[in-house]
Amino acid sequence: MGKINIEKQDSVKLYKIRKTLEELSQKSGRGTELITVYIPKGKQLHEIIGTLQQEQGTADNIKSDLTRSHVVDSLGKVVQRLKLYKKTPERGLVMFCGALPPEEGGPLGSEVVTVWEVDPPKDLNQYLYRCDDHFHVDILKDMLKDDNLIGFLSIDSKDAGWGLLHGDKIEVLSQTGSGVAGKHRQGGQSAKRFQKLREMELTYYFNRVAQTTREYFIDIYPVKGLIVSGPGPTKEDFINGNYLEYRLQNNIIATIDASYSGAEGIREAFAKSADILGNFRMVEEKKLIEDLFREINGNTGKGSYGLSEVIEFLKNNVVQTLIINDNTNLIRIEATCKRCQNSREEILERPLVIPKKTEFTSNPCPSCKAMEVEVIEQDIVDYLELLAAKTGSQLEVISGSAEHGHMLESLGKIGAILRYNPGHTK
Repeated sequence: MGKINIEKQDSVKLYKIRKTLEELSQKSGRGTELITVYIPKGKQLHEIIGTLQQEQGTADNIKSDLTRSHVVDSLGKVVQRLKLYKKTPERGLVMFCGALPPEEGGPLGSEVVTVWEVDPPKDLNQYLYRCDDHFHVDILKDMLKDDNLIGFLSIDSKDAGWGLLHGDKIEVLSQTGSGVAGKHRQGGQSAKRFQKLREMELTYYFNRVAQTTREYFIDIYPVKGLIVSGPGPTKEDFINGNYLEYRLQNNIIATIDASYSGAEGIREAFAKSADILGNFRMVEEKKLIEDLFREINGNTGKGSYGLSEVIEFLKNNVVQTLIINDNTNLIRIEATCKRCQNSREEILERPLVIPKKTEFTSNPCPSCKAMEVEVIEQDIVDYLELLAAKTGSQLEVISGSAEHGHMLESLGKIGAILRYNPGHTK
């Protein structure tokens, strides 16, 4: 028994991959002209480049002039990018490239060849090349699924419950009653006979629990570890009796004394297992939010929330840890005049971006009245990451669908733990 080892993931990197895949999933080509290339780790890049150059030659046979031009240009762009690498990245590489219409739309022939490069979150062992009317993102999406599953069994002589910790949530799978008589003596039975009947019922109950545990945590959800909890000595009797299948018996990472069993016991066991699962992402996120709310509720001056306030503290090097929900969906727009360099910025919800960009480009610069205004857009996390990097602040992106994400949502989906109380004066 002990602490389970789980590979730590960069929350900002995972957020960016998810956002990229969401974006790519919505794109479609006018023909079979969108390129997807999965390059597994250890694969020689010169082999991939040679294959793609052969595909360029084959693409010359495409009848449609526009489609042929798009495919050849896309393959050429991928080859150019690959030549910039000395070798295949450690975990492999995924590239998407294609001719796509401008964001605001446009006529046939207005497409722009764009390329995306994705560093996979896990080792990539599969080679894939596709030229299709959509990008093939399923392999990467599967990689983003959290396979660090932890099983919970909460048991006493009255009932038992099963739970699963995965990704950003703790899920109660089911619970059952034991059917075992209480320890009080029932009328008309001798003490020994009653005790014998109770032991038989308990054995039957333990075997039933062991069978269900095997079905859940081996057949359906192969777990990395099992935590057993419950009040009293029943859990120890169950474990010491070797009722569990040997793979689960060897996979028990902790037993936890709890006040409850069943579904309520699952939640209590999770709350008490922070030390054991300290490097499990959901536990890390829960602790971040607890620390933030402790600073806010304790009036220490070291807890901040709200987008404008947090950004101001971030720019002034006051932020120690910046926390943002992954469903914030904000975009920063910056309009810069090419003549006088006057700059304006706004942070908006995604649906408002195109109208705002049109407004900036259709109106003259407020400073010099020139019409030469360039507009760039930036995901809020990318923007915050740049600010955090300048000041050495830590940026954490947490799940907006979990309980702690809902807590942060009540503060505007963004908060910060500060290095010191900026309102403190000596």
